[in-house]
Amino acid sequence: MSDVEAAVAQPRTSERGAATRSSLLAAAREVFVSKGFAEAGVTDVVARADASVGSLYHHFSGKADLYLTLFEEWQGRQSQRTKQAARAARAAGESDPMGVFISAARAYLEGCLEERELAALFLRGDGPPGFDVVMRDRLRKWAQRNAALFENQPALVVVITGALAAAVSEVVLSGDRGLAEEALAIIGQIRPAASATAPSSG
Repeated sequence: MSDVEAAVAQPRTSERGAATRSSLLAAAREVFVSKGFAEAGVTDVVARADASVGSLYHHFSGKADLYLTLFEEWQGRQSQRTKQAARAARAAGESDPMGVFISAARAYLEGCLEERELAALFLRGDGPPGFDVVMRDRLRKWAQRNAALFENQPALVVVITGALAAAVSEVVLSGDRGLAEEALAIIGQIRPAASATAPSSG
């Protein structure tokens, strides 16, 4: 094969590999959602993807890697949704940190509803060993990012992120968009204790 032929063939191979990887992830998503992580097998995934076991292990280290990749990709989409919503809120003139937070939180909840089956998969606790640690770590990092929005108000961050985490679970379980809006309205009214108890200057 000439250098030119090799150069032309390489992207096709890469495209084929990317397509196989994408097909395996789509199959894993379907299998995990329908059977749960514990009951799903690598053979179920490759059969659904019409691929080989060898191709799966070429792209992933195993079943847990498939699950964690699905989770990371979903989190990436959620992160993009919330960042875009926060930017849009600021661009529209929102200056209250809570207003920006609620806009981002609404985008997160809408993402959960759009991909409800996948969100439910990650929330129901049927994941690979140690996944609960990954979830807690992600929540902690998320809280730290919120701490930058609410300067020097760690208790407020704990309360609103905890309330939103509970709301996410209930909304994903119920699929109730109205519940999401009600929860956001309540969370949006939460203020630091100092603000709530400070005497009026009027």
